[in-house]
Amino acid sequence: MEHKVIKSSAPVNYVHKKIFWTDRRREGLFGWLFLLPEIIGILLLYLFPLIFSLVLSFSEWNLVGGLSSIHFAGFENFLKLFQDEKVMMALKNNFLFTIFTVPIGMFLAIILAVIIHTRVYMSSYFKIAFFIPYISSIIAIGAVWSALFHPSLGPINQFLAGLGIENPPMWLASPKTALISIIIITIWAGIGYQIIIYLSSLSSIPEELYEAASIDGASQLQQFFKITLPLLGPTNVFLFITLLIGSFKVFDLIAFLTQGGPNNSSTVIVFRIYEEGFQQFNMGYASAISWLLFIIVGIITLISWKLQKRFVHY
Repeated sequence: MEHKVIKSSAPVNYVHKKIFWTDRRREGLFGWLFLLPEIIGILLLYLFPLIFSLVLSFSEWNLVGGLSSIHFAGFENFLKLFQDEKVMMALKNNFLFTIFTVPIGMFLAIILAVIIHTRVYMSSYFKIAFFIPYISSIIAIGAVWSALFHPSLGPINQFLAGLGIENPPMWLASPKTALISIIIITIWAGIGYQIIIYLSSLSSIPEELYEAASIDGASQLQQFFKITLPLLGPTNVFLFITLLIGSFKVFDLIAFLTQGGPNNSSTVIVFRIYEEGFQQFNMGYASAISWLLFIIVGIITLISWKLQKRFVHY
């Protein structure tokens, strides 16, 4: 019997050739090329100054003397920090500023947001009215409030004098009230942003929850504490973190209105950095103060993230 041998048309030793530039890799390359300018910008504008400021914090450098005048000083700048009364005063003022602006601003914002959301006609007008100061120039706002806080000619003190108060506050001109004045202006200027955030969260709460609570006999105050406030929890965490970090970066109002005075009563840590770095040209010491601020903000951010994760998990 004859056996027919069937030959395969495919080669016996065929090896699949690998293609390096696949469509996926080609798309990835184009993606990295689009990101390259941003990466270069981050390296030049953020990472390099960060590393350079860390090096300067361990050095003595007068900006006027050029790069050749940089001298290694070890931990001298950091040891000097805790002996500098102005830095300690700035830290104290910064913490006071944070303690008052963040909780008071959030409290007023949530109350106003609830009122606008539930009680006020033409709520769109009030949203715009409260938001305008936030998008306005902070210098223009400072100029207006400077006129309002004028010790003798300002309308606020004239109103207080009309009420029979013989010695109204000196506001920005007094060491006792300068920081309080900055706090008032900051809360007024930033409350519009917080109201808008709260209003967007309030609009996402189902009305059926309030209707069911009303049927069960819950008062409006009970509805606020049992429904509104718990459901606004993530919004509260978000605003708390952002406002907390932002409160340690306050500079423009103080630089424009008080220059840290009178008697350093309104100086804060960022303004102290500005004084040392750009008025005294002591860049090494200014960098050390900057890293102190960086550590403080970093610790606050880590604690806030931990609290946020615990809150979300709960």
